[in-house]
Amino acid sequence: MSENWYRLDNVAKVFLASHNKRNPRSIRVSCILSEPVDAEVLQKALELTVKHRPQLQVRIRRGFFWHYLEQTDAAPVAMPETLGPCPALYGGNYKGVLHYLVTYYNDRINIDMFHAISDGTGAFILLKLLVLNYLKLMYPGKFDEVSLPDSASSDDRSQNSYDHFYDDSNGPIPKTILNKKKRAYRILSRRLPYNQLQYFEVHLEAGRLLKAAKELNVSLTSYLGARLMLAIQADMPLRQLRRPVTISMPVNLRKYYPSDTLRNFFNNVDVSHIFDGSETIESLAAEFDSKLKSSLAPELIKKQMNRYQSIEQLFLTRMVPLFIKQPIVRMFSGREEKTVSAVLSNLGPIDVPDEMRPYIKGFTDFCSTDSMFITATSYGNDLVLGIASAYSGTGVIRRLLSSLKVPEDDMYMYATEVIR
Repeated sequence: MSENWYRLDNVAKVFLASHNKRNPRSIRVSCILSEPVDAEVLQKALELTVKHRPQLQVRIRRGFFWHYLEQTDAAPVAMPETLGPCPALYGGNYKGVLHYLVTYYNDRINIDMFHAISDGTGAFILLKLLVLNYLKLMYPGKFDEVSLPDSASSDDRSQNSYDHFYDDSNGPIPKTILNKKKRAYRILSRRLPYNQLQYFEVHLEAGRLLKAAKELNVSLTSYLGARLMLAIQADMPLRQLRRPVTISMPVNLRKYYPSDTLRNFFNNVDVSHIFDGSETIESLAAEFDSKLKSSLAPELIKKQMNRYQSIEQLFLTRMVPLFIKQPIVRMFSGREEKTVSAVLSNLGPIDVPDEMRPYIKGFTDFCSTDSMFITATSYGNDLVLGIASAYSGTGVIRRLLSSLKVPEDDMYMYATEVIR
């Protein structure tokens, strides 16, 4: 293989096949500084960052059998934010070369990225390095001894970890990969017109939510997931109660494999529940936590990863021309989306060296969606929900925030709506 190009991972291929005008398959990570951003310093910091981590300096090319990534010398430019969160960074209407964008607004530094080239973990790795380089340039000499934990080589950062850790010792694809998942309840609200999305940024006290989860003896993810299920259930018509409410959650596979890749390396696990009217937050959170823990068992996560990667290894799959593969992948992606009510992604606490903390107020993230996608990120005692919704109605969001005890008067003061 040539040194300046490499194959896409299997998750990236799904994003390439399924992106559309409403859901451009983009993610955003942001850092809020304690003072307004200096544009010139940010540009210099960006140039330093891509020299140190050039893995995202790529453009997506179309081959006969697959897309591939080609390295490019195109220089990134930090620009004032004008497009809002998660703009399209790939496709017929995108005129750029790089598939990520660095912008700033007041005290915020944003990185928007096409999901085919990285996931949320990879994006935050890049963002933290960018912010550290910015502070080093902004305050010469003050951060010379400060560094981020990073012993990974360039090859480690650009590794296709799905392929690297694939274990074919168990033979062919298990039949269970073809098991049909149940169609889930989908929120019954009109879609926003003109392929718009709504984005809400909600700041909560991390300590208070962790205490609430601990009182129920469940994880924070399970507590938020159960609250989200109840908020969705309150919106369900009686005739839809037979359908499960299913929350899908991305799982960072770097916790299961020794990978330092900047590229995508995650799977999704689902937790479903069919409501019968007897549920309480206590019972539902306990059930959610039990199901989630079972799904996160290392042996099951590794089997799931191997199952999906085994399809990629089939000779017939590799030899099908791209113009045939794309519609098939798009069809299966659409079917998969119908088995999910909403997505909840908890990236957990964002950690930085102590020397950087006085200069950083917080971190946030968003992910574009065809339905509803909620991210959770914490920094110190600030837990931020990044809510993306394709629906015009906000009933589910309001009920969720009310259950999390965001005061009614403050609900939209804390929730910033941005319509693209």
